[in-house]
Amino acid sequence: MIKLEKIISKLDEEFQVNVFGKDPAFSRFIPQVYDPIDFNWKSAFEKGFVSIFNGLMIKGAPNVHRVFLAVFPTDHVLKTFISTSNTGDLLFMHHPLLMECGDPQGEWGEGFVPIQEKYIEQIKEKQLSIYTCHIPMDCHKSLGTNAAIAKALNVASIYKNEGNEFILYGTINKTNTDQLMTNLLPIFDIPYVDFEGQKRENIEHVAIVAGCGDVVDWMKEAEQNGIQAYISGEIHCHIDNKYGKYKYNQMMEFAKDTKMSLIGVSHSASEYLAHRTVIKEWLEQHIPIQTVLIPQEKWWL
Repeated sequence: MIKLEKIISKLDEEFQVNVFGKDPAFSRFIPQVYDPIDFNWKSAFEKGFVSIFNGLMIKGAPNVHRVFLAVFPTDHVLKTFISTSNTGDLLFMHHPLLMECGDPQGEWGEGFVPIQEKYIEQIKEKQLSIYTCHIPMDCHKSLGTNAAIAKALNVASIYKNEGNEFILYGTINKTNTDQLMTNLLPIFDIPYVDFEGQKRENIEHVAIVAGCGDVVDWMKEAEQNGIQAYISGEIHCHIDNKYGKYKYNQMMEFAKDTKMSLIGVSHSASEYLAHRTVIKEWLEQHIPIQTVLIPQEKWWL
């Protein structure tokens, strides 16, 4: 067993969650989903979390047997954690909210969805803990979501786009679009990729954007910098609301003329890779503690 306080201290220090300050995304989305349903999230979650929206979200018993690793708090993930954990265990996720991004070959998603109150109550009753880390993880040089993808693809000559810490550029061994898409399937454990743009016979220069990469300005800048394949969690927004449809149409206009291959590997799968690989290794080596992976029941969700 390891003291919860020790684990949280090491995570906070490694990811510099207090240095980053208030998370620009979840400081908006958590009130946005919980306030309309009259859930008192400010009292349900830890004081530090409701200030910066990263870090220890729910505090359980002081001793931790295992750290469970997941990316989104789906019902499946939470039920698995609650049913298979011991008192005091910790769930470490990237998001504090489920994000239904939609399936490119199926139904569109709802966007951000709150954790059901019954699961929060069950987690507290069993004295379990939850820790989440969003933007600080995205930007981490070795444990970050982009960094994990770059490592899995053996990307060389990695460099960040100046002024945008959410995108990496680099080179891979020469390949083509079809082969690259085939190679991505087992890396992310997905049944298919999302694709737009042009299929290319020669790809060496890639851009990597874990999570929401469906930003046309980022795509345009990548193409101007000689990028041939743009690999992201999302290349389309499939959220079924006005904003999602606007984003989808905007990207489709860009896709008509781009010469890049635009490849989506699922928002959640693109970020889970970091938990499954580099973060798992870091926890086992630096805490050290036993880890348990909880993959989602479906990646295109």
